[in-house]
Amino acid sequence: MKIFLGAAPGVGKTYEMLTDGAARARDGVDVVIGVVETHGRAETEALVRGHEIVARRAVPYEGRTLHEMDIDAVLERAPRLVLVDELAHTNAPGSRHPKRFQDVEELLDAGIDVYSTLNIQHIESLNDVVASFTRVRVRETVPDSILEQAEIEVVDIPPDELIERLKAGKVYLPQEATRALSHFFSKSNLSALRELALRRAAQAVDAQMLDHVRALGVGGTWAGGERIVVAINELPGADGLVRAAKRSADALHAPWTAVYIETQRAQSFGEAEHRSLAAVMNLVTRLGGVVATVPATSIVDGLKAFLVDARGTQLIVGKTHRSRLFELRHGSVVDRLVRETPGVAVHVLPLEVSADAPARFRMPRGPWGSRRGYMWTALMVAGVTAAASALFHILDLGNVALLYLLPVMAAATLFGLRTGLFAGLVSSLAYNFFFLPPTGTLTVNNPENIISILVLLGVAALTSQLTSRVRAQADMAAASARTNAALAGFLRRLTPLSDPVELARTICEDIARLFDTRTVVLVPNGSGLVVQAASGMDFRLETMEMAAAQWAYDNAAPTGKGSGTLAASDWYFQPLRAGDKVQGVLGLSKDDGGDPLRPDQLPLLTSLVDQAALALERLRLEEDMRDVEAVRTRDRLRAALLSSVSHDLRTPLTAVMAAAAELHHGTTPELIATIESEAARLNRFVANLLDMARVEAGALNLKVEAVDLTDAVAGAAHDARRSLEGHAIELAVPSAMPLVKVDQQLLHHCLLNLLDNAGRYADPGTPILIEAAHSFGMLKLSVIDQGPGLPPGREAEVFETFRRFEGSDRAVGGTGLGLAIVKAFSEAMGMTVEAANRSDGSGARFSLCFPSALIVRNNSPESEY
Repeated sequence: MKIFLGAAPGVGKTYEMLTDGAARARDGVDVVIGVVETHGRAETEALVRGHEIVARRAVPYEGRTLHEMDIDAVLERAPRLVLVDELAHTNAPGSRHPKRFQDVEELLDAGIDVYSTLNIQHIESLNDVVASFTRVRVRETVPDSILEQAEIEVVDIPPDELIERLKAGKVYLPQEATRALSHFFSKSNLSALRELALRRAAQAVDAQMLDHVRALGVGGTWAGGERIVVAINELPGADGLVRAAKRSADALHAPWTAVYIETQRAQSFGEAEHRSLAAVMNLVTRLGGVVATVPATSIVDGLKAFLVDARGTQLIVGKTHRSRLFELRHGSVVDRLVRETPGVAVHVLPLEVSADAPARFRMPRGPWGSRRGYMWTALMVAGVTAAASALFHILDLGNVALLYLLPVMAAATLFGLRTGLFAGLVSSLAYNFFFLPPTGTLTVNNPENIISILVLLGVAALTSQLTSRVRAQADMAAASARTNAALAGFLRRLTPLSDPVELARTICEDIARLFDTRTVVLVPNGSGLVVQAASGMDFRLETMEMAAAQWAYDNAAPTGKGSGTLAASDWYFQPLRAGDKVQGVLGLSKDDGGDPLRPDQLPLLTSLVDQAALALERLRLEEDMRDVEAVRTRDRLRAALLSSVSHDLRTPLTAVMAAAAELHHGTTPELIATIESEAARLNRFVANLLDMARVEAGALNLKVEAVDLTDAVAGAAHDARRSLEGHAIELAVPSAMPLVKVDQQLLHHCLLNLLDNAGRYADPGTPILIEAAHSFGMLKLSVIDQGPGLPPGREAEVFETFRRFEGSDRAVGGTGLGLAIVKAFSEAMGMTVEAANRSDGSGARFSLCFPSALIVRNNSPESEY
């Protein structure tokens, strides 16, 4: 898809589209015009005359006739490229799609390329912006996703030149041009619209470029456009960073993302820290940003990795006041980011955390270790001391010192840094007290032994640090694996479901299990939202909850407890949004009335909500496709019926009327025969139409009884004698054939239609054979003719309703329903029907197959043929 984007009407979008289309046509591409509005412009009309035009469809509306693009005609024509003007156009009521861009999506799905035109004010996300300075709100809009999947070509001319075109009458009629110049087409408005068009096109190109470089795995920032990243945390003042990022993004017209780096320190967060972080993330969502959570061993490493993945060009971080001693011990995050992120502009904003701030906002301290860890450490040191005392007569002091490394390394590995340091200290004291002379004291006479003590402490510190990093990485890997497993399992359970209620119930049950919450899914009906499924029966949504859910649905944003909107509600509501459409609302609540989610759970919930919304969208699209297919079937049946009524039914009716007119001049046997035969033919056509209506309505009432095939074949041959005139009937139905359990009347209809089909297509004067065979538990009754036969490989198509091609009852007279009725009646009785060409000559064989369940067993021997 290619969109010619302009700032306003008259810049030449349609002219450029037609010019490009003509160039493609000269290159040998099959190009047609689906719809083009010339608005009386001579240059545009001259370009239109060089293209093939698909006739528009007339739509009656309120006493007048509107003309819309005929999408069915375009699909039937199947060109390589179709030109569709005015993408944001609203179709006339009664059209297949309410919007023209939906017609275009169907054409794209059919594999047809599309060129179209669009003005910047018709883009949904810019609708409010345009209305703010033009004072005109455009009602016809297209979703931004249309631009994201299209190639954009900006058709641009300076505002002064456009105004001159307007004054010259090249855009509107003179009286309309004067009014437009004083309102929408002011120079200030045109300049602002022009800037919007250029910036929006640049954003679309930047997004496509990023997708391309990611697909190729190419490194680098690729700063064709600005991309802003803001680092958030749980500290007060983080909301100021978010608002600063929003202002910068608005000023630069750039996308922005808020990222939270989840390190090991997040495990020590209390309820206050989680609540503060959730508030910041909700603020990002309300302001239109994207929230991302990245697990990492350190903040710097996490930010560097995210900047590389997001191709960020600007980073906004906050800096709290730290003592010089703190920075010497831990380093400065800001300084490292400036040094280690070349190509990224780092904006540092003060993040004040005063000394008298509430304790919940102070930096959490690391864990001091557990009593159980210290106890086991003491026991391990005691055990090593006992073992060393027992072996002291064969060990020197150096080997004893090495033994004390074992509890130090074990404690650091199992229980962390502080417990490891405790092990190092206790081991040093035990080594000094029990083994270094003078023993029994903590005095060290030999300075070399001090080195042994320091080595024990150093090994404890180093081992603890390395172990802490490994454990942090293992914890993050485990958390990532759990998240991936939850997403994969959730998607695996949703994929095979096709019932909306069952799908909603599965969504509720899985999310309730993962987050230990009560969960409910609400979907829209004619008057509002209704509960479609819930994780249990002990939920109740009051007026406030329903209002919060409706707000989330209407605004496509989270609301309720833990958010910034209607936070007094006990429920948290998340919209189930797929593309530009909200499919429903997911609600979560805790039994104890607490916050339904912790901030670290929000990314997982967001991913699950996206998957659930896509599953609901899939079901909606499947239903729409079924509706579309039903409409297509009805249209096809209606067209075929009109053709049948206008031709196949009119022909015998004309003959009857002509014969009746001749009766005024005297009756002859020929006239009576004509009236009888054509009336019977007319009656057969009407009966076929009624029979097909009964089949499609499911109104067949079977009266199953044992039927003798010999009698059934003889009766059908007798009733079909007029349509078989000129053909000899050869019967090969043995009298010993078993009875079959079928509806006698429906079987009679099947045989009549098969014989009628054979009578029309058999070569004149050739016999028609009716043959029965019983073998391997299957009984076949066949009607065999000598005629042109069926197209090879397409034998099964003869049973499709209104299918017409050479070699079936769809080409020579008939309504095209005979064989379709045979198939429907056969399947209703538990039989099957087959069509094939004869293997012993030209002609076709149509067989009714009776399975063993329909064959009546008796005591007489069954013959096999």
